[in-house]
Amino acid sequence: MPLRSTHWFGLQDRDGFIHRSWMKNQGFPSDLFDGRPVIGICNTFSELTPCNAHLRQVADRVKRGVYEAGGFPLEFPVMSLGETNIRPTAMLFRNLASMDVEESIRGNPIDGVVLLCGCDKTTPSLLMGAASCDVPAIVVSGGPMLNGNFHGERLGSGTGVWQMSEDVRAGKMKIADFFEAEACMSRSAGHCMTMGTASTMASMVEALGMGLPHNAAIPAVDSRRYVLAQQAGRRIVEMVHEDLRISRILTRQAFENAIRINAAIGGSSNFVLHMLAIAGRVGVPLTLDDFDRVGHDLPLLVDIQPSGKFLMEDFYYAGGVPAVVRELADVIHRDAITVNGKTIGENTADAPCWNREVIHERANPIRERAGLAVVRGNLAPNGAVIKPSAATPSLLKHRGRAVVFESIEDFKARIDRPDLEIDETSVMVLKGAGPKGYPGMPEVGNMPLPPKLLARGITDLVRISDARMSGTAYGTVVLHVSPESAAGGTLAVVENGDEIELDIDTRKLELRVSDDELSRRRAAWKPAPDTWTGGYQRLYIDHVLQADQGADLDFLVGCRGAGIPRESH
Repeated sequence: MPLRSTHWFGLQDRDGFIHRSWMKNQGFPSDLFDGRPVIGICNTFSELTPCNAHLRQVADRVKRGVYEAGGFPLEFPVMSLGETNIRPTAMLFRNLASMDVEESIRGNPIDGVVLLCGCDKTTPSLLMGAASCDVPAIVVSGGPMLNGNFHGERLGSGTGVWQMSEDVRAGKMKIADFFEAEACMSRSAGHCMTMGTASTMASMVEALGMGLPHNAAIPAVDSRRYVLAQQAGRRIVEMVHEDLRISRILTRQAFENAIRINAAIGGSSNFVLHMLAIAGRVGVPLTLDDFDRVGHDLPLLVDIQPSGKFLMEDFYYAGGVPAVVRELADVIHRDAITVNGKTIGENTADAPCWNREVIHERANPIRERAGLAVVRGNLAPNGAVIKPSAATPSLLKHRGRAVVFESIEDFKARIDRPDLEIDETSVMVLKGAGPKGYPGMPEVGNMPLPPKLLARGITDLVRISDARMSGTAYGTVVLHVSPESAAGGTLAVVENGDEIELDIDTRKLELRVSDDELSRRRAAWKPAPDTWTGGYQRLYIDHVLQADQGADLDFLVGCRGAGIPRESH
């Protein structure tokens, strides 16, 4: 089978001259164009994305491996999405970045691709774009930061922010100490070292078979991260020769493995949206209910913040994802193929665990049932998700009166007011934070509690929204309510004082209001004015799917392949 790149560099005519000649202005010798595989290195490096700011060095190690294996590496940039800086939310641009990746691969002389990612949305966006092309691909994550350390205690990125912020608002922590903790938390290159979305998606790369063993947990500044990158550079050349494409790896079995492993590691609820979107690109049937059916009853084995106390550096030293897979061996599809050509069972058959405080044995779990739960009812007819391992057990069966916030601005304006009518039995409800409504579905679902309750020692309430929450966050938080309020879902007509029932055991999320009353409210409801007149936001609002379908754009679902485009001259 001829390489894609020969349709550019192998031409013996004017067009071939153009393709080769202009590349040679970079100092590439002629023998690099002699038919060897061209490996694209898709790099999300950006100084505006702190988690990915070291990926230039990682790319250099990938190039070394590609050259060693007889390939021709060519690095190219794509849109980089950093959770901490980009507004209104990185999730708004995940699909746009995936389009950048897809068209960059398809439009260029690329035979295989190494995907360099780290921060939350960079991993799914790169996988989505590459899956739509179905070329040989391998993921190299940037790795987590070193453990944070503050006043002699572990400090987890994200999780520590939420905890300390609440302490400041409750008067338990000095603001000077809060600011001192900034540098104590983020003290090396890499992404969040808690089991937030970045670490979860890096783990899912391993679980899906799209990365080499230990991709998830090697710290960003550990020399072994560069060894893994070099090995990935070697391996992608072999994958091109073997024609080992994404579609052979991202099978239904691979997604089921990922769902089960996510439960065991206490992974982020955000992975649901990303897995649904990736599966949609590669054409694997996957529904919201699969996450509950396949993963809910599995135990939590990894003691990492926000569901535990350790951090990713500890996880790596304990054995990482391979050790977890070995513990789950009887429920894993062990014959699922991975990028190194071996099955996930072969890769993990002898995986050791070096610390049973961090990675528990299956017979001694941290929690018996840790997978995400999907709840339904008249408040979320298409489903909503909750992460029980991060919730308060006593609140997983609860009835309470709604305290409604019509928008995040309404929430911020009222939450600190002493006269806010709220107590420990209340259910906080946030509207207008879904895919269309924000737009982009921000991480505001873990609404901070009012200071007057924090001062009384109350640290959790049931919270419900069409938003997401950071994978580093915690609490009894119901997320991704579908349909969202901006699309006319029941959430849009919840009123202050309405009784809401949550019951995880029966998977119920019910607004206890009569059908006649709901019909009256729906008839009177009017959507908020739409202020977007053009640009990408207009395209996004018009075409984004709801959360239960992965919030991809409707016209991006499916695999379009990597056929050779028409010549440009």
